[in-house]
Amino acid sequence: MARGTRLSAEDWTEAALAALGEGGLGAVAVEPLAARLGTTKGSFYWHFRNRDALLAATLDRWERVDTEDVIARAERADGPYARLRFLLAGALRDDPDLPAGNAVELALQASAAHPLVAPVLARVTRRRLDYLTAQFVALGFDAAEAGRRSLLAYTAYLGHAQLAHATPAITPDGPELRAYVEAVLCRLTGP
Repeated sequence: MARGTRLSAEDWTEAALAALGEGGLGAVAVEPLAARLGTTKGSFYWHFRNRDALLAATLDRWERVDTEDVIARAERADGPYARLRFLLAGALRDDPDLPAGNAVELALQASAAHPLVAPVLARVTRRRLDYLTAQFVALGFDAAEAGRRSLLAYTAYLGHAQLAHATPAITPDGPELRAYVEAVLCRLTGP
């Protein structure tokens, strides 16, 4: 961002979200973000009273973009199986149009005890599980079985994200990833 350009609160939360994904919660700091944006701390204080206010706004943005917006896009798919495929493919990075939230997700999981992170992470997890459960119910599974399958799908996503982060050479990509997505989806929706 060029000096002299007026920054918005969204500019700050976007930069904070990128920093969070790159360096964890500790990377969401005013001075490095100001440098990243090519501005001064004064711009920050125009929009936020302190770091916690920026962090809260950043978490709200993450929840909106990586959960609510993704669910809204999934709703456009034709039926529950297509919605599950869309979500799984996106979570495992087979859909380049979805936000690259795995790094942020992992950073937030690592900071799950933080007083600002904990309630947002719990709310997002519950929302995602409820949505997944609804898709399995729509496929004909009873509520208890749908809940188990949604939990299995979500833990598969978190495990895959961690594996891709820690040992990216092991995780499939390209055609192998697409085949992997189909195999996981088949197991999640099969008898």
